[in-house]
Amino acid sequence: MTRLLFVLTLLLSAAVPAHAEGPMVVELFASKNCRACPAAYKTLKAVEAERDDKVLVLTWAVDYWDYLGGKEGMALPESKERQRAYVDHFSLRGPYTPQTVYNGLEQTAGNKPTKVGAALIKAEMASPVDVHLQRSGKRVTLTGQPGGLADIWWVSYLETVDNKTPMPNPVTSVRQIGPWLGGKAEIELPACESGCALIVQEAGMGRVLASMRAG
Repeated sequence: MTRLLFVLTLLLSAAVPAHAEGPMVVELFASKNCRACPAAYKTLKAVEAERDDKVLVLTWAVDYWDYLGGKEGMALPESKERQRAYVDHFSLRGPYTPQTVYNGLEQTAGNKPTKVGAALIKAEMASPVDVHLQRSGKRVTLTGQPGGLADIWWVSYLETVDNKTPMPNPVTSVRQIGPWLGGKAEIELPACESGCALIVQEAGMGRVLASMRAG
């Protein structure tokens, strides 16, 4: 066992089960021109290996470091928009890489295993929510009460053999399926080419209420 995986194992052994339904969504904001990002890739891949299906890591590539080197080919405008929303949500001075966000509840630098482990534990200790996803074929039933306006996101990403980058699960596209105020909603899943996820999140990039791998 590598030292990195050993550190994460010790930190996560005390964690309680996550209260949000589905895997915890761990978002990484990164760029090929970010010198600390390779360490973050290694850290989060170790988290995936340790947590298996309990964690979904998504890398949102950003292009604001392009002036330091080559163009970041995986960058999306939506990545910067999403990160700016988290800057406001967490009252940060500004965006940075490698930033990680945990179910919209915690954020920290992704290249620090100890901080990553602590953020995972804090996010898992959040109070439960009454939001549920149930899949039947290509249809998902969403039920519960989010306590306010929530957004339903469909995120596509590259996984396994489709991913030719060092990034864990780089996002290739994202779309908002619709807003949700609670009750029952039927969702017809779009086509998925590699990896896909359905994410229910408080409006304004708040807490992730439920998630589901849907590839």
